[in-house]
Amino acid sequence: MRTNKLNEGLELTELCLGSMLWGSTNTEAQAHAQIELALERGINCIDTAEMYPVNPISAERVGRSEEIIGNWIARNPSRRGDFVLATKVTGPNGGFLRDGRGFDGQVVRDAVDASLGRLKTDFIDIYQLHWPVRGSYHFRQNWEYDPSGQDRAETHAHMRDVLNALTDLRAAGKIRHFGLSNESAWGVMNWLMLAREAGAPEVVTVQNEYSLMCRMFDTDMAELCANEGVRLMAFSPLATGLLTGKYQGGALPGGSRMTINTDLGGRKGARAFAAVDAYLDIARRHGLDPVHMSLAWLRTRPFMGTAIFGASDMNQLERALGSVEVELSDEVLAEINAAHRAHPMPY
Repeated sequence: MRTNKLNEGLELTELCLGSMLWGSTNTEAQAHAQIELALERGINCIDTAEMYPVNPISAERVGRSEEIIGNWIARNPSRRGDFVLATKVTGPNGGFLRDGRGFDGQVVRDAVDASLGRLKTDFIDIYQLHWPVRGSYHFRQNWEYDPSGQDRAETHAHMRDVLNALTDLRAAGKIRHFGLSNESAWGVMNWLMLAREAGAPEVVTVQNEYSLMCRMFDTDMAELCANEGVRLMAFSPLATGLLTGKYQGGALPGGSRMTINTDLGGRKGARAFAAVDAYLDIARRHGLDPVHMSLAWLRTRPFMGTAIFGASDMNQLERALGSVEVELSDEVLAEINAAHRAHPMPY
């Protein structure tokens, strides 16, 4: 499997195994089987978060996905060095964690220790801030996003506080690299600027949504990555399953995400289904599995670090892994660009 070289000597395979359903949709045994197969097939990255699992999010289950990974590590301690382990601290939320509060330096210190305990490991390879405390335009908030109420001085004070914590945590060997998630170009650049001023850990990765259906990263964020060496860890590369085609024509497969999250986090709608039709048509005419096409397309993007995908079962995992053998022709790429122009921002 191909790898991408990042700053600070970090190297990620083109695919990363996601864990946000481990402990909800997937049992521990199923999750461990996924880990085994992913590592066997060359994946070197597992992504999780303190708040996982989701679908639905539950205060009672917070941390369960990390525990499942930790139980696998405890049974396979010699294999801890075989993969990059990434996790995240939760931002302001609906009350399922820390009574809804976001994070500051002390929360980050405490959250790292708690994650290390659940993960049963001495270090976290990439420690990420799941979403900004100041707010963001992600999760479909871009349609009414208004940052005019933000306080720049307050934001910078918060960033410095967190960077001080990250500096101490890296010095103690508890984290190795620093990543962001659901961030903007302004946010990433200011984290970088303040880190450089203080000699603190610099941002190496940013985990934002990115797929054929969601390409906001292609402009300001792409420019930032090109100039600052930050790489994208793309989440929802299959648009929460839309790009598989399984929801077309009003279909609702049993056990699918849409049976629990009925609007797919604001992605479901007529424009989205029309866009999916366009991409499915390209795949069909060129004899491609739409999952393979969607994941192989990500590999062509210049800012990629890795694409994080989740699987409900081993068949889905095998299908995603098959994408590494697929190369897209110039003709397919041109048709994808034309479909994007015809169906921009479908949700």
